[in-house]
Amino acid sequence: MKVRLLLIVFLIGFPFAKSLSTQTLAQIPSTTLGTEILSFEEYLGYVKNYHPVAKQAQLALTQGQAKVLKARGGFDPKLEAGYERKDFKDLEYYDLLDTKFKIPTWYGIELQAGYERYEGEFVNAQNFVPEDGLFAAGLSVNIGQGFWINERMASLRKAKIFNNQSIAERDLLLNEVIYKASVAYFNWLQAYRDVITFEQFVANAQLRYEGVKKSAALGESAQIDATEALISLQNRQLSLEQAKVALFNGRMQLSNFLWIENDTPLELEDNVIPNLKAELEIDVTLQIEGQTLNSFTLDNHPKLLALNYKLESLVVDKKLKANKLLPKLELNYNFITETPNAANSFLSSEYKGGVNFSYPLFQRKERGDLSLAKLKMRDTELDRAATKISILNKVKAIYQELDSYSRQNVLLAEIVANTKILLQGEERKFELGESSIFLVNSREKSLIDARLKRSKFENGFFKTKAKLFKSIGVRPTL
Repeated sequence: MKVRLLLIVFLIGFPFAKSLSTQTLAQIPSTTLGTEILSFEEYLGYVKNYHPVAKQAQLALTQGQAKVLKARGGFDPKLEAGYERKDFKDLEYYDLLDTKFKIPTWYGIELQAGYERYEGEFVNAQNFVPEDGLFAAGLSVNIGQGFWINERMASLRKAKIFNNQSIAERDLLLNEVIYKASVAYFNWLQAYRDVITFEQFVANAQLRYEGVKKSAALGESAQIDATEALISLQNRQLSLEQAKVALFNGRMQLSNFLWIENDTPLELEDNVIPNLKAELEIDVTLQIEGQTLNSFTLDNHPKLLALNYKLESLVVDKKLKANKLLPKLELNYNFITETPNAANSFLSSEYKGGVNFSYPLFQRKERGDLSLAKLKMRDTELDRAATKISILNKVKAIYQELDSYSRQNVLLAEIVANTKILLQGEERKFELGESSIFLVNSREKSLIDARLKRSKFENGFFKTKAKLFKSIGVRPTL
């Protein structure tokens, strides 16, 4: 409606006009797009908090905490009890009660206490105890295999390492989804700018066509000029329709990353538009403001941290496998007494104890496991070295690309400005009758191409910044 109103005013005020300047058209607001702005920062806020992949990243961290809790369970005190009784033909064969309370410790030592009572006609003589039962307190020690490291200790150490590793992997998952979401926003922004460009030039072509058609009707211009202007208008309208399709697709791609609470997806409405000044918030939002190649360090990169933690876990596994080369030698000793309430009743002369020993003669399984553990460590070390060089070279290439974009930006800005000057000059010549509608359309097409090229260039520039965010391994703020 606004464009038509401007057209009527134009035709009434300037009945013989043949063109309208691009600068004036740039001030004409869009008639098909809304005005609700979704900023880049606000958009990524939704992604970080509600996107399913972002929530999955948080689940990875929770999983690491659950593994630590599970591993700590290996050191939980344990209560054991066994009871058996047999009566047959009015004869009590046996009535057996055996209870134990065990407390595992960090090293291969286990504290234990127990109570046993055995009654009946056919109780084994070695199980004879006083009528009120027998109490015991002592410990069990693994002298060889399992003293410095055992399955419980290794599981807890690896669980703690995995918990740290899960933090690094969470950051990697978040970086990936934020990168993809950023690319979707930048594509949407480019499509929106392209639609604005074609809307402006469709309005320009419409006014030019109306002016030339009226001039031809008055005999001041050839009818062929009106046909030429009409073809130009139709081409601009065709390009606008194609740009609108691209904008719709961009909006749908962006909607893939928009979610709210309760895992509810959002669809971007037509009246929501991107921030045309997004370049002012990209660096801050992506946390790359002030980040230079000289200040970049690999020490805290989540990919390398994850590999470091993986290597630490493999070191623990190797130590456990090496420990299994030692013989199993378990010593246990328990004081026994009828009166546990009296401290002096625990006499060293009254005890029960024992020794268990085992040792595989060839140790082929143990030596094979140790060799495999060493190979896994070496494989991870090589992977870490290759990853380190790959990340460093990629970051260097991205910084070089950004420097090139900065230089190209100056050239493209000058190209657009100079192409606009050529169009304005051609329009003035056309008004004076020294040019043709064909040349004006040609100059205008060059300006359209220059603006589209700059829009595409800016999209590439923004995507490269997103690649920098992903490559340097920024830990996203949530």
